[in-house]
Amino acid sequence: MHRRLLVVLVPLAVLLVAALGVPLSITVAEREMQETYVNRLNDVGRFASLAETALSTGRTEALQQELTRYHELYGIPVALIDTSGAVLLGPADAYQKAARAEAALPRIVTAALAGARSEPSWEWAPWDDSALVVAEPVGRDSEVVGAVVTISDLSRTRELILIRWARLAGLGLLPLLALTAVAWPVSAWVLRPVRKLDAATSRISEGDLTIRADAEAGPIELRRLARSFNTMMDAVENAAQRQRAFVSDASHQLRNPLTSLRLAVESLAPHLRADGDGQQVYDVAVDELKAMQRMLNSLQASARMESLRTASPVDLDEVLATRVDRWHALTATAGQTLTVDVPPGLRLLEPPGGLGSILDELISNALRLSDAQVVEVTAGAGEGAVVTVAVRDDGQGIDVSERAQALQRFWRSPRHQNVSGTGLGLAICADLIGSAGGELRLEEGLPRPDGSGHGLAAVVVLPVAPASAPV
Repeated sequence: MHRRLLVVLVPLAVLLVAALGVPLSITVAEREMQETYVNRLNDVGRFASLAETALSTGRTEALQQELTRYHELYGIPVALIDTSGAVLLGPADAYQKAARAEAALPRIVTAALAGARSEPSWEWAPWDDSALVVAEPVGRDSEVVGAVVTISDLSRTRELILIRWARLAGLGLLPLLALTAVAWPVSAWVLRPVRKLDAATSRISEGDLTIRADAEAGPIELRRLARSFNTMMDAVENAAQRQRAFVSDASHQLRNPLTSLRLAVESLAPHLRADGDGQQVYDVAVDELKAMQRMLNSLQASARMESLRTASPVDLDEVLATRVDRWHALTATAGQTLTVDVPPGLRLLEPPGGLGSILDELISNALRLSDAQVVEVTAGAGEGAVVTVAVRDDGQGIDVSERAQALQRFWRSPRHQNVSGTGLGLAICADLIGSAGGELRLEEGLPRPDGSGHGLAAVVVLPVAPASAPV
């Protein structure tokens, strides 16, 4: 419970310190400058009162001594000036030296000689270097005979303001450091299970259904979420395993009766009359039995390959080295031409079951189903850290409207009904490629020799293998 409170209170405390720190610092600076101004205002007010008496009686020695002692004691030039601005009493040299550096002094003095007490010329910001000029008229209204002026150097005051600001910043920094020291482990405690859950979902998206989230760390809400996630994955994995087991068991159990049935049908061949219709029926029955056997074999192969859901890095050169010679032999036997144009050094994530078996299936389709004369295999690095491997032919191709259906299980083109096949090859390839984070696309292939259109291109897109991944 205390950790939950900290997660809520820490951001609020940080915001409170940030909200109060700056206004507090500004208030401290303003108060310091205001105190300085009030002190100088009291000083010139007293000097102005003394100056009015001294000028009316003609006894100025005492005031001269007072102004000199004030300058010696505080280092602040103070002078009694007449209506022309000339210095009557006070340290004239020090006053005139300080006056030359203050652009606002003529305005303040003019206002004082006119009988008005002017506003101070200072800026409270500690980085400003202007002095504080305070002037007090001597006399009243139209009887003003002069003014008492002080020019105060505020560098010491500004230093004090900076010191106080530094103290306030230190006082504000200490709780922030303490809050950070508490918030850092708390946030790590909260976020670590989230990162592990994210890694688990990433592995699952790659096809690994055995991965589970950590249900023993983090807040109780995240632990409950992790347990629910693990329960869901148990159900998904069990369902997938039951599905694969059912397909495999059904295929296996049907194989023996189907084999017996085929043998029984084939045993009827010697008893058929040559001039009857039985021979045609017999041929149809045998062909259907062979198709059913191929279907069962494909289903079993699909179940076995789907049980392997982990992609692994592989060099495309090594895959082709074990396959190209056999592809050339197949195409040469059928009077077809195969060209392979693949640059060296391509490394990618291989789908479960192997990339070679997938390419075998794609080339077999091009040779058997497309009636192609030329089959071309190309590869290259694509955009977005992927490798593209394409198998193109100049055969019959597939209509654009049929390409999406061709990747579905048991779909066969009407043109291929009399060609041996199960309609599972492309669907299984697409599923395996997808489990490796890739994609199988059917596109327009090579131009046909008679100029009537284009063949088919099966394009395999797979992620590039990480550089650190072992082959």
